Parts: sequence; C-alpha cells; structure tokens
Amino acid sequence: MEEKIIAKASQLFLKLGFKSVTMDDIANEMCISKKTIYKYFCNKELLIAETTDTITKTIYAKINEIVAKNYNAIEENFEIIKMIKEMFVSIETSPSYQLKKHYPEIHGKLTEKLLLEYMTLFKQNIEKGISEGLYRNTINVNNYAYFYYTLMFNINENISSEKEAQKLELEALEYHIRAMATSNGITELNTYIQSTQVL
Repeated sequence: MEEKIIAKASQLFLKLGFKSVTMDDIANEMCISKKTIYKYFCNKELLIAETTDTITKTIYAKINEIVAKNYNAIEENFEIIKMIKEMFVSIETSPSYQLKKHYPEIHGKLTEKLLLEYMTLFKQNIEKGISEGLYRNTINVNNYAYFYYTLMFNINENISSEKEAQKLELEALEYHIRAMATSNGITELNTYIQSTQVL
C-alpha cells in the first residue's frame, strides 16, 4: 500500500503541483480513507519527501540505462535531456521551482543529494568526451561539471514554466558542449542538432 500511495501521490504532485494537492485528494483518487495514508505518512511533507526521492531514483535508473547504450558523450547528454522532457511532458510548473517556493527544507535536502549524483554524472560524461576526442583535454573537469550543474539547477529553481525551463536546458546544454568541444566535437554537435532538430 505504501508504494501505491507514493506512486499515486507522485502522479498528482507532478500533474497538479505539490502545494495544491491535499491528502484528501490522494485518498479520493485511490478510493481509500485519509486515515490509511496517515498510517504510512504522518504528514504531507513526509509524503512529498518520499515521492521526490522515488522520482529521483527513477530518473537515475533511466540515466543509467542511457549511459549503458554507449552513445558518444554529446549524444548521451541530449538523450538524457530528452528522457527527462518525456517524463515531465504533462507538467506545467517546474517541480524544482515548486519545491523551492513552497517546501524549501525538502528542496534543500534534495539539492544536497542531487549535487553529488549529478556532479558524478557530469564528470563522467566530460571524461568520456575527452577520451573520444569530442571535448578538449585541457579543461578542468571538476570546474566544468560544476559550471553545468549550477547553470541547469538555476534554470530549474527560478523558471516556473516547465516548458520554458526545458527549452532553456537545451540551450544551456549546447552552451556547455560548445565551451568544451574540439573541432570534431563542434562538427558532431552541429550534425546532431541538424539531424534531430532538437534546438
């Protein structure tokens, strides 16, 4: 039952917003009593924390699936952005923006966790791109990973429209890649953009 509650809450929170969805809404959607929800989650904040953790784990799992497909570093970045866009296609307001505005404590804890995970992912992608000759081998991997992390999370935290945030994320990714790319990397990037019309 706990997993079912988290799954339904995740669906409603992402579709309608963390603030607007009540425990009554979740209970009504599941045709259960609110008391049943409180048996597993003593308050809404705990349920939000659990749902965001579950959503994050789902994203990590999908990212690992993409990485395992052995795209080149540039394609890999765009495939990850594409996957996240498809996951949140029906959402109007950026989840990160909502959390920062209405549940700053949950947002803060989640951000701490994401920093480590995403910094590792970004550094691995940069190192892969360097080994493939797509990114310059003279760049500081840690710094460039942090630059990209800061750029992406500032977009998510400060742009309320999920559609607008996703558009800016794509442009930020192009900006990030062009800052690192070798001439071969620029050619690969331009070819990818032209063939997929992603931007």
